[in-house]
Amino acid sequence: MLHMEIPLDLARTLAAVIDEGTFDAAARRLNVTPSAVSQRIKALEQQLGRVLVVRSKPARATDAGAAVVRLTRQLALLEHDTLAEFGLEAEPVRPVALPLAVNADSLATWFLPALARVARRHPVVFDLHRDDQDFTAGLLESGTVMGAVTSQATPVAGCLVRPLGTMRYEAVATPEFAARWGLPDGADAFAAAPIVEFDRRDDLQRQYLSERGVDPSQPSRHFVPASSDFASAVKLGLGWGLLPGFQSTEELAAGDLVRLGGPPVDVPLYWQQWNLRSPLLDAVADALAVEAASALAPERSHGA
Repeated sequence: MLHMEIPLDLARTLAAVIDEGTFDAAARRLNVTPSAVSQRIKALEQQLGRVLVVRSKPARATDAGAAVVRLTRQLALLEHDTLAEFGLEAEPVRPVALPLAVNADSLATWFLPALARVARRHPVVFDLHRDDQDFTAGLLESGTVMGAVTSQATPVAGCLVRPLGTMRYEAVATPEFAARWGLPDGADAFAAAPIVEFDRRDDLQRQYLSERGVDPSQPSRHFVPASSDFASAVKLGLGWGLLPGFQSTEELAAGDLVRLGGPPVDVPLYWQQWNLRSPLLDAVADALAVEAASALAPERSHGA
């Protein structure tokens, strides 16, 4: 049987290309020439007999390349944990990079304080990938990230999962907007009143309208692809939208926003991470669980 190995220096070069997006940027990070980066990638591809990177802008890994990048990140994480066991974590070493995926509303509210606590205790930098909670699990499957906040309760292959809690959304609008469009009375009003949506994959408002018996395709839409700006658009009266309590409680109490009624939309959130039993990755998971316990509602049982 043919014995094959993956040279770690070549694998790290591939990971640098994918992380940085171009061969030139990877060369600057590795303090070598772009030609040297290209030669290393070619050597690794020849050794493994696979095309590992699509030479586009930005460069992206093929399926085979993603597997090599995933291995490289796992080894870097395990190396960090081993040095910590030796008591060498305090030495001036390059921080380990942890790529994580998170949905926009979590990122804008409760997620970052947990990471800040971890960063104060460990030499780590975070490479955050923002995506809808329904799609972050795909970044785990591809090996792009090591951990993700996701709405998917079923573990991704090779991953551990733990519940974080539930983010509850309520339909709100400014009093002026609600009065102008006759909200919340009747399906006709909801069919006519403009909506604020995060992007074209945001289905929270569509889900709410369906539960109220309104055709979700009827209303016109503003697309505002940033969590804080989305909330601002609703508070400025551009349209109505579903906001979590983090972004609406004070305004509702002050009368600057009004509830539009109907059922709230509950989004259960889970933390999934690679099954590496890494102390650093576990520290991130523990910090997120603590923060989520105070910020999110407890996970609701299926029978509730």
